[in-house]
Amino acid sequence: MLLYIAEKPSLGRAIAAALPGPYQKGQGWIRCGNGSEAATVSWCIGHLLEPAEPASYNPAWKTWRQHDLPMFPDKWQLTPKDSVRHQLNALESLIRQAKTIVHAGDPDREGQLLVDEVIRYFGTQAPVKRILINDLTPAAVAKAIQQPRDNLEFRRLSHSALARQRADWLYGINLTRFYTLNYQQQGQKGVYSVGRVQTPVLGLVVERDNTIENFEPKPYFPIEARFKAQEEEADQQPFTAKWLPDEQFQDHLDEENRLLDRATAEQIAASIHNRPGTVLESRFRDRSEAPPLPLSLSALQIEAGRLFRMGAKDVLDTAQNLYERHQLITYPRSDSRYLPEGHFAQREQVTGVIARVSPDLADACSKADFSRRTAAWNDKKVDAHHAIIPTSRTAPNGKLSDTEQKVYGLISRYYLMQFFADAIHREGQLTVRITEHRFRASETAVLEPGWKVLELKLRDNKKESDKAPLPRLSKGEPVFCEDSTVIQRKTKPPQHFTDATLLSAMTNIARFVTDPELRKTLRETDGLGTEATRANIIDTLFKRDYLYRDSRHIRATDKGKTLISALPESVSKPDRTAVWEATLESIRRGEDDPRKFLDTLKTEIRLFIGTKADTPGAGPETLAPNCPKCRTPMTERDGKFGRFFACTRYPDCRGTRPIEDATPQDGTGQKPVPCPHCFSPLVRRKGKKGWFWGCSNFPACRQTVDDENGKPAFPLRKAT
Repeated sequence: MLLYIAEKPSLGRAIAAALPGPYQKGQGWIRCGNGSEAATVSWCIGHLLEPAEPASYNPAWKTWRQHDLPMFPDKWQLTPKDSVRHQLNALESLIRQAKTIVHAGDPDREGQLLVDEVIRYFGTQAPVKRILINDLTPAAVAKAIQQPRDNLEFRRLSHSALARQRADWLYGINLTRFYTLNYQQQGQKGVYSVGRVQTPVLGLVVERDNTIENFEPKPYFPIEARFKAQEEEADQQPFTAKWLPDEQFQDHLDEENRLLDRATAEQIAASIHNRPGTVLESRFRDRSEAPPLPLSLSALQIEAGRLFRMGAKDVLDTAQNLYERHQLITYPRSDSRYLPEGHFAQREQVTGVIARVSPDLADACSKADFSRRTAAWNDKKVDAHHAIIPTSRTAPNGKLSDTEQKVYGLISRYYLMQFFADAIHREGQLTVRITEHRFRASETAVLEPGWKVLELKLRDNKKESDKAPLPRLSKGEPVFCEDSTVIQRKTKPPQHFTDATLLSAMTNIARFVTDPELRKTLRETDGLGTEATRANIIDTLFKRDYLYRDSRHIRATDKGKTLISALPESVSKPDRTAVWEATLESIRRGEDDPRKFLDTLKTEIRLFIGTKADTPGAGPETLAPNCPKCRTPMTERDGKFGRFFACTRYPDCRGTRPIEDATPQDGTGQKPVPCPHCFSPLVRRKGKKGWFWGCSNFPACRQTVDDENGKPAFPLRKAT
């Protein structure tokens, strides 16, 4: 028997529809055809299996206790999900009968894992093929069925997903229990959930909220001057230019080069009034701008959030409905913005469908230039899935809702842009020197809109005609300052996050990474979470009472702020988590080892909760620092000049630190022990009730630990 296993029922039905009949339906399966050509289609319903709970490994782990941490399973286990056990039972019977299995999970990391794990769970010896379906229209599904590949080609994708799953278990279970128990000892109630990705996302929101809350506006004073050409011609108008900051005024500038001193500003303005100057630089050009690429999921969520104020999960759910129910768009959980070169041949057919489904785009469809071929079509940039584009299905399955119509129209616009001319911008810039000061004027205008006729905007831009174009002056021409003005403005705090800006931050996380060395190693595509998970991560933070909505803004609750304030930066900042995502991508490409990744993570968890690895033959216990280059925990090594700390990611990272032998002056000879909350060194102190250990970061951190024969004792004392 040939068995197809799809990721979900809708995909299973699409596969069955592309296979020859007759059809026989059963509980959780569809049999297609007769005799030797017969095939059976079944499906998962998302993950049918889930990582086992701690108590499955050790009954004692059912109770939350500090001394059981860290919890590292010796052999990983999966357990059936009760809500879908009937479907797992149906698949078990079918897998045991199958002569060949065709894996038809979604073409991404999780889609690969959730079918692989079911096949492994039942231990079949049948050969497994893999098909990749990005488009649920019958022709596209039939084409994919005719192009099976060996599932072994995707084993690294599965390894990456499995490493992610196990990393989330290790990180989430251990740190959630650790911090929840700490808060319980301080009289707090509830669970303080910590996650590998969710916590740094919460940290971004908390940091933004705190920045806004503590922001103190400061006045600054831009200077503007109105110039005219001395050899004035009839068609030349006066122009306004802005003062350019100079190093000699560095003491009066802020980090964004804004002038903060009014007296200095007025002095500059007075010194140039009614004075002659010279054009120092003159640049005028027409610049072409190519169309933006078609949309990935994150790009779609950001644009729909900005234009329609839709939440990230709403956009994903809408796109999923357009894909599964209406079959109007290709696979939506894509991280790619490129298209296979073979899709270029379908451009006229797809454009014709757009005109029928979105009549407001019919005029644009009729003006499409199909001889144009942008950089979007590139096989080298396409992996398991491609950009989200409309399909060739001519009508939806029922009437589209308003949000479905908006999302479909947005996807269609970015596809149609590929067949419109480049936009041409007219740009000009004049730099003037007058006395010792420089002023700059600039202009920009759209000369030929090209693809921009399809661009949706929140509001109409101010008419360009309101601002006169710059005179076409040449370098060295004389000018005269007619007037100068000092304007008073105030600095403004950053805006609270919205769905669109938070998704953008998660997608381009390098901008928020604090370590400059690490920032250099991250690619523009490295981010927090994946295309398929970012919306759910944000939604989870709302469900766990860490975030709330204030109109269109996303803000942190008091519970969220309390958790982030207690966590070490290595947990609440995106640095290490971004590296983990990059490492998972390296595992997918076969450039990294998932076992090494998990071993490194275990070392980090031990450090977080204040325990050490049981390494055979290890020397005296030493508190290992983090690598100065990539923030990964370090390990002791022997070198030419003695022992030193080396990065555990060597040879990929060659960061080192010296081992300090200084003995703390607390009378114990004890090596520093990190505070369980903020990881500053604990210090031995004497109080009214005797010796105890307090955080050296007091009063910012008030964590204390009991003293036991000159050493910190666990469990922790309640912080006061």
